[in-house]
Amino acid sequence: MSGKFTKDQIVARLRAERDASRAVFDALCGSGITAKLAARGGADLVTTFNLAYYRMQGLSSMAGYLPIGDANAITLELGERYILNVVKECPVVAGVLGVDPTRDMHRFVDRLKEAGFDGVMNCPTVALIDGSYREALEETGMGFHLEVEVLAYASKIGMFTKAFCTTPDEALSMAEAGVDNIIIHFGNSSGGTTGSKTVMSADESAGHAAPIFDALSSKYVDLIYTCHGGSIEDASGVEALLEREPRFDGYVGGSSAERLPVENSVPSAVRAFKSVGLKK
Repeated sequence: MSGKFTKDQIVARLRAERDASRAVFDALCGSGITAKLAARGGADLVTTFNLAYYRMQGLSSMAGYLPIGDANAITLELGERYILNVVKECPVVAGVLGVDPTRDMHRFVDRLKEAGFDGVMNCPTVALIDGSYREALEETGMGFHLEVEVLAYASKIGMFTKAFCTTPDEALSMAEAGVDNIIIHFGNSSGGTTGSKTVMSADESAGHAAPIFDALSSKYVDLIYTCHGGSIEDASGVEALLEREPRFDGYVGGSSAERLPVENSVPSAVRAFKSVGLKK
């Protein structure tokens, strides 16, 4: 088995949205029901990985960066058992831990393709790690370059690829590897019960993105450019960012695609049921 969409088909779909002045929306989903309904609502892509799984268990998505589960196994199981069989309208992408030292990642990408995934991205990513821990990862052979290699291989075998990046150098290395979609990551999202309290504002996000665009846009003008995280909690947040940095083609929503809608709607529904008076 292979995915429903080819790399070229997905890129063409996303460019068509951009050309029509419609924002691309990529829904990061950790459950079958949110993935199914995001696709039915018009999401251009549905993506799954371990962070989304933990988020939909009521935990912070940052749990996905702790040694509490097999990130790649979780992604594969989510896809095979709960998401690929319910999402028909749009491509489904697998987030992989590219620096996983326990796997032959080329063979694992082959397995993802056979399972029916249409694309691959780098999540969890060491791009979100800094300081001495990041330095140790890079020095001991578990650095960002492995994520680049994994996505380069996925692209080579005809899968759509997209990459979380936080710096111009990271973005350039991914673009040179043939990645189709650069996602500028603004850090963990705000809002709700498990969102971060300290995040990039719209102005800070635009300032963070500008040097990445400046480094890539002249040579890689046809790439799809999206972003994720920070203070963006809903569509108005995306609009506020686009007013400051119009070079984006869309947004990648995690908490905004599933956690915040659930946090808002479930208590409201429960309160409505609890307002019903008995008729004895």
